[in-house]
Amino acid sequence: MSVATSPALMIDGRSPTDAPLHHVWSVCVGAGRANEALRADWQSHFREAVTTFGARYVRFHGLFHDDMFVYRASNGGGFGPPTPLAKPVYTFAYVDKVFDAILDTGARPFVELGFMPRELATQTETLFWWKAHCSPPNDMNAWVDLVTATVQHWMERYGREEVRTWPFEVWNEPNLVPHFWTGTRTQYFELYEATARALKAIDPGLKVGGPSSSVFVPDSRYDGEYHDRSVEAATAEAPDPALLPWKPVWIHELIAYCAERDLPIDFFSTHLYPTDYAFDTQGVGRSISRDRDATRNDLEQMRQIIAASPYPDADLHITEWSTSPSSRDRMHDTVYAATYITRAFLQAHTLADSISYWAFTDVFEEGGGGIGPFHGGFGFVNEQGIHKPTFHAMTMLHRLGDRIALQTEHGIITRTTDDAIAALFFNYPDSMGSRSVGDATSYAQTRRLAGEGPARRISHSVSGLIPGDIYAVEILDLDHGNVAESWHQLGEPLNLSRQQVADLKRIADDLDSSTLTVNDDGVLAIDITLAPWAVMSISRAIP
Repeated sequence: MSVATSPALMIDGRSPTDAPLHHVWSVCVGAGRANEALRADWQSHFREAVTTFGARYVRFHGLFHDDMFVYRASNGGGFGPPTPLAKPVYTFAYVDKVFDAILDTGARPFVELGFMPRELATQTETLFWWKAHCSPPNDMNAWVDLVTATVQHWMERYGREEVRTWPFEVWNEPNLVPHFWTGTRTQYFELYEATARALKAIDPGLKVGGPSSSVFVPDSRYDGEYHDRSVEAATAEAPDPALLPWKPVWIHELIAYCAERDLPIDFFSTHLYPTDYAFDTQGVGRSISRDRDATRNDLEQMRQIIAASPYPDADLHITEWSTSPSSRDRMHDTVYAATYITRAFLQAHTLADSISYWAFTDVFEEGGGGIGPFHGGFGFVNEQGIHKPTFHAMTMLHRLGDRIALQTEHGIITRTTDDAIAALFFNYPDSMGSRSVGDATSYAQTRRLAGEGPARRISHSVSGLIPGDIYAVEILDLDHGNVAESWHQLGEPLNLSRQQVADLKRIADDLDSSTLTVNDDGVLAIDITLAPWAVMSISRAIP
């Protein structure tokens, strides 16, 4: 008796490719600080990120900040002065609540070790509304004791094998002096050394990395011990930033330092915002938007550096990435940003082990709470839980399978595990040329991109599918899911009524939906015209 087999998959009359698709976009997402994760809305938004687009790790600042009450040198005075303790103690009640909540979703922490508790800081209140203490410790042994006690606590609470799955990143953007770090480059490397040795002493199986440095730069501002603004003028005044020699920060230097001392680097971490901010000859800061391929180009350079280093097997984690590093950039709320990140993620999926979007929610207080519901926060959802266009882009990316059948400049068709396909196409308008979407200080400014074009026809024939299968088509564009535009048309109210929240949630999720059916010959015909900035998902409908 013969067994019927499905015809081989064909795309446009040709055999498909077969290569892995790495879902680098869902490995890790970013968040503001540990204390925000105690909030019910933060936890609700994170659960949705896990279930809707597969987030597997989350990274945030402030694990050791005062508002987590980990390092206790006094008993806390309340109305009276605090009473010093005979020796410091560590209390993990707040941290446990956060980590329990993360693990209960099925996700894990990507542990950023920082910032400094007040009692251990050489300088205090250096950054943010919540006054982070971003300084070297006044006692390195006390820092090591804190890290050691914390990791040992996690092993006792969650088990050694679980904690071995967590990456441990030493600090955040220490090259940004005097904000995220008040010391020298060497002092950061000494912190890395002490922390890495402490982690490996606990368990050699723990994974440690850094330097978590900020954006690539094309000049020597970070080549010394401190940030040197005097060398930035050529960058600030360059007529075409794409022609500048962009390079990573502190990667070569960390490699040299660690290799000389036989220190571990299990992964390299850095941030790849496709922007820069440089000071001209008059001392005026200028915002620079790099070209649309900056992320891919930077990742290719990082891969070359790692391959040629004494640590060729180290992973590469981009622990922050977005269209810009500003939590007041109105571009984050738009369809334009959704199209940009879709394109960039699909370009970069072979080049990193994770690319962590910064951040998954607008529950984010670096500059205090946002002013208004669409204030340019990083999040895929705003403070009211309204889905931004980037939320839908992430959801569409998550629907893709793990094997590439066809990838073009404008999209991808993947195989799924149920003899079906999942596809994603976009129209990043040709008229943009090599330009990125840039940034904007108001929603009205973002609308400058609305006139870009032209439309793009997406036409493919996929054969070898199951006859009669129905495929759902969803399209995000300027007329569907463009919730910030609807808010703009309301007059941009700062404080939404309950009815307005409900209405905007409905608008946010009202994508252009239709279906396609596989014909009797097992052929799915795709012939759809995408408006400028549209992102389209095609996936097998659930029966």
